[in-house]
Amino acid sequence: MNSRTIRIIQTSQGTEDRLTEKASIELHDDVRGIENQIINVYDDIEFQTIIGFGGAITEASAVTASKLSVNNSSRILKAYFDAENGIGYTICRSHINSCDFALGNYTYVQDGDDTLETFDISHDRECLLPYIKQAKALVGDSFIFYASPWSPPAWMKTNGEMNHGGQLKPEYRSAWARYYIKYIEAYEAEGVPVWGLTIQNEAKAVQIWDSCIYTAEEEKDFVRDYLGPELHKAGREYVKVMIWDHNKERVYDRARTAFDDAEASKYIWGIGFHWYSGDHFEALQAVQKRYPDKALMFTEGCHEGGVQLGAWKSGERYAHDIIGNLNHGMSGWTDWNIVLDEQGGPNHVGNYCDAPIIADTRDDSLTFQSSYYYIGHFSKYIRPGAVRIGCTKYTENLSTTAFRNLNGEIVVVVLNRTDEDQPYVIRNNDQVAEGAIPAHSIQTLLFPSI
Repeated sequence: MNSRTIRIIQTSQGTEDRLTEKASIELHDDVRGIENQIINVYDDIEFQTIIGFGGAITEASAVTASKLSVNNSSRILKAYFDAENGIGYTICRSHINSCDFALGNYTYVQDGDDTLETFDISHDRECLLPYIKQAKALVGDSFIFYASPWSPPAWMKTNGEMNHGGQLKPEYRSAWARYYIKYIEAYEAEGVPVWGLTIQNEAKAVQIWDSCIYTAEEEKDFVRDYLGPELHKAGREYVKVMIWDHNKERVYDRARTAFDDAEASKYIWGIGFHWYSGDHFEALQAVQKRYPDKALMFTEGCHEGGVQLGAWKSGERYAHDIIGNLNHGMSGWTDWNIVLDEQGGPNHVGNYCDAPIIADTRDDSLTFQSSYYYIGHFSKYIRPGAVRIGCTKYTENLSTTAFRNLNGEIVVVVLNRTDEDQPYVIRNNDQVAEGAIPAHSIQTLLFPSI
């Protein structure tokens, strides 16, 4: 059997390595029958297909970018959405009406207009839509755009305001379902087709910012009786509908309520989830086991607590969660804000967070955080259409996942969060190659399949 070259891409703490190509290693026939320190890659075992990776363009991101030079504003988008010179994002999420990462509460209709005759997305045309369009232009036809509401208009809700939770009043369920259709049509008219929707961002959380509560039954009924039929009526049945859009500890419970109702389930493509309540990777596997025809989509995650320039733990947190999600059935992944300002905003209630790229609007500078590079080890190399393949590892000191791209290339991601260098032997189809990963590092290994 001919030898094969494994390219190694590395990001490592305490070095200059940032998605840096290192010396390659060679796969050769396993004549000695090596048993120890092995990472097995089984490319004849297949799991889920990958849709892609991406991030959210919020009003906060777009406004921050608008305060920078044209060069830096464009540089941010290219860093994410350029497949060659960036990290190859193909997915973009945004918000229907305002979210906390907006300059304030806003909607697209005048108060009390349940006919939606005043529906107008002029607010989004100021900063948000132009920036989304620039991202789309970089990706082309494979651009995937989906949107989520944080709250219906205040007058549609039980608490009479967009913030602090509340629920959708029953008498406005029909109008609210048509609101999504208006949004889809308006964005489509702007040249941004809507690929998917989530019903409600964080449907269980009463937040000091834009929020709205749905029980599992309420969400299921809203899709079954209102939104699903309205999408079909409008000829938009192709739009991918996702429920939940909240943390993983209840992802199985929500899936069971919605997917066990056949009439509701026929309208639902999959379930969205966040990371804020911990790993719960097995919950994803439970959903996939019971509902193999439904997709698992990571719709949001960020490092909380404001800007933490230079923090390495944020990158490692991202990689740990991405690997765990992928190995338990996730098909698509979306970060939260693609860029925030020096404070971790703007945010109209002061809920400041970190982002993979931080822009200092005072001196027109950009800081690329560890999370940017760690995410890139997945998004740049595991391309849309890739299939997850079998992978085993010899130690809990490493985390691994493996994929085969459509061109046949095998991609293995290796994460080391420990304080010690870790040796390994990559083994595939009776060939082996000896390698090692430094402490607090991530590697992407690339090699051709046989």
